[in-house]
Amino acid sequence: MISLTLGLSLLSLPGVAHAQPAPCFDPNAPVTVEEQRLGDRLTPTGPEVGPELARLGGFDDDVTRFTTRLCEPISHAQAMYHVAAGGTELWRAAVRRAQSPQAWDPYDDRPLYWARLLATKALRQWQPRGWQLDAAARARLVDAFDRTSRGVEQVRFGDGVRRIAVTGFDPFQLGGTSVRRSNPSGAAALRLDGKVITTPSGPVVVEAAVLPVLWGAFDQGIVERFHGAALGARADALVTVSQGRPGQFDVERWAGRWRGGGADNNDVPVTGVVPDAVGWPQPAHEFIETTLPHQRMVDAGTTPFPVRYNREFCEWVPGTVPGTGPMSCRTDEPTPGAAAAGGSGGDYLSNESMYRANRLRLGLSATTTAGGHLHTPVLGQPADPTALTDAAFERDRRAIADQVLALVSVI
Repeated sequence: MISLTLGLSLLSLPGVAHAQPAPCFDPNAPVTVEEQRLGDRLTPTGPEVGPELARLGGFDDDVTRFTTRLCEPISHAQAMYHVAAGGTELWRAAVRRAQSPQAWDPYDDRPLYWARLLATKALRQWQPRGWQLDAAARARLVDAFDRTSRGVEQVRFGDGVRRIAVTGFDPFQLGGTSVRRSNPSGAAALRLDGKVITTPSGPVVVEAAVLPVLWGAFDQGIVERFHGAALGARADALVTVSQGRPGQFDVERWAGRWRGGGADNNDVPVTGVVPDAVGWPQPAHEFIETTLPHQRMVDAGTTPFPVRYNREFCEWVPGTVPGTGPMSCRTDEPTPGAAAAGGSGGDYLSNESMYRANRLRLGLSATTTAGGHLHTPVLGQPADPTALTDAAFERDRRAIADQVLALVSVI
């Protein structure tokens, strides 16, 4: 339910335009590029898109409870508990709304994304009462909320069934009116988390998480943290999912050990070899091949989009310096000893999610666990540039997310 009578509404949160911040927040404290987009509007007099989507999705109570508690007397230990509990409850609320009828489309992944940013922005601007919060401690609080609100810490497979771990992604490419963007891979993850799927080979339980579109979070091991927990719980398959190209699904054959320089959600571009994640086994593969049952996924006849097995990959020509070229892109086999320049799914964070999850799978010798990546069709935006949604936009997102579930069911 969307509350209409809040003691502290979304519009009074720190940094939101035309609002008086609560006394325990410093509106001049720096925030990230992602969090700055909370003030973006589609028209000069329209609502701020992020807070409005959080409200429409029913998360105003969750955000208000979280920020109100920060303004009460609270110790550092209580703050850490509050942050972890608040993030966990936001994730659970998002999964509940995604899997039950709602006034606002339950397939919409955007309310969770923007509610999370409202909370992390509040943490960056929070001024505790009676004690000082240094930069390192603040960063730990933000990280704890971020991880728990993504499902990364909640891998709980049941007994006696096959287990599949799935990750999707946040919305991305959010500049200008594109602040409205949704990511169907994130919508699919929310629909799938905790779900038991009936398949011809028996029940399958899915645990899911939504990854950030941030190079820094990948450097800190968020992919390994989720998939490491899944492998520790004896997952039968790891499936990373992201948004790919228009009109089709792609089961990607290769993941490559290269970042191609694309900017993330904080407008940070990164080029170079995929770095290690501290504390996890890191075998140095240039390319890692999918072990998902790709032909079965192609032949399953899921609809409405065609499903292709994508064999493309790119490598730096042997004898040249990676990153300076030239590049060779083909559909056969990587040259022994050649450095990766791009996997079948490219050289952005989607490719890296597949690479990191499966590098970990190999490093932990999980030879009976399947692993690979699924790219969804591109989801457009509402036709009216001033609208947050429309029927075609919701229909397409629903179709993509439902087909992800159908494809996961045949693994």
